[in-house]
Amino acid sequence: MRRRRSLPWIYRWSRPIIGAIAISGAILTAFLTIKKLTGSTLECGIESAGAGCGGVLNSAYATVFGLPLSLFGCLAYISMAAFALVPLAINRDRQKELKKQLENLTWWFLLAGSIAMAVFSGYLMYVLATELKAVCPYCIGSALFSLSLLILTITGRDWEDLGQILFTGVIVALITIVVTLGIYSNVNSSIAQANGTQEEVVDPKDGKIIIPEPEGNPQPPYGWEITTISGEEEIALAKHLTATGAKKYGAFWCPHCYEQKQLFGQDAFAEVNYIECDPQGKNPQRDVCLAAGVQSFPTWEIDGKLYPGTKVLDELAELSQYEKNKGFKYKL
Repeated sequence: MRRRRSLPWIYRWSRPIIGAIAISGAILTAFLTIKKLTGSTLECGIESAGAGCGGVLNSAYATVFGLPLSLFGCLAYISMAAFALVPLAINRDRQKELKKQLENLTWWFLLAGSIAMAVFSGYLMYVLATELKAVCPYCIGSALFSLSLLILTITGRDWEDLGQILFTGVIVALITIVVTLGIYSNVNSSIAQANGTQEEVVDPKDGKIIIPEPEGNPQPPYGWEITTISGEEEIALAKHLTATGAKKYGAFWCPHCYEQKQLFGQDAFAEVNYIECDPQGKNPQRDVCLAAGVQSFPTWEIDGKLYPGTKVLDELAELSQYEKNKGFKYKL
């Protein structure tokens, strides 16, 4: 008991604090994951010079192996919380040896995990500042959580071999950097070729042109440039939709909104009654979007009903009772 009272407070409280921070990080990243998977808009609450929080969440950097990056962050935070808190649940009097072994083992897991998370967060902060050019409080908050975990892990225990800590830190950091650069190698090469030309890909089954995926990152107020060429059918449908009161709600940074634009082509989409919902977009009408009850992008309003999600032009023609020629050129 005397020895326990003489311990610095940080040694006694480091694990509960680490656990609390990790749980907070898990809640934050779970929230971002839900927003990403549901396609809901993400508001920063502040003005940003770049794409904003929504643009960051929908950028190429926010998806890894087809899944939201925030999902992997959530799993990492949950693991850190488990490493910190599980040993506290073991009764020291009854299982003293087991508790001691588990504490020693989990400290090394905490060290390796916090180093990897801090290095990865540092890379993302670099991307946020140089590539996305945006201010995202959620991203910055997660980075601060990761840094706090690393500081508390290093200072929260009486490490006997500082040299081994340094060696472990260097190895884990190098591995993290190599893996990170490997994960984002395709993204970086796509951004480098963003201004290049794209060849049309035609589906041999129906002869329709498959629209290309967006490259690079959307920049306000327009986002990605529409590269497809409208045909007479696309223009006629766009005019019909506008004449019948149909509206399309979207945001300049939304990749699915861009897909919808590409399905129409540049000239046809200019005929669509498009309402920009992001304050940084061109001619934003956020109040109109909120009043309409728009919860995700894109959303179509046809005959007073809301239809969320990207719609192929045949479906829009059916919803709007368009009966003319439907030989549309493009497909998803």
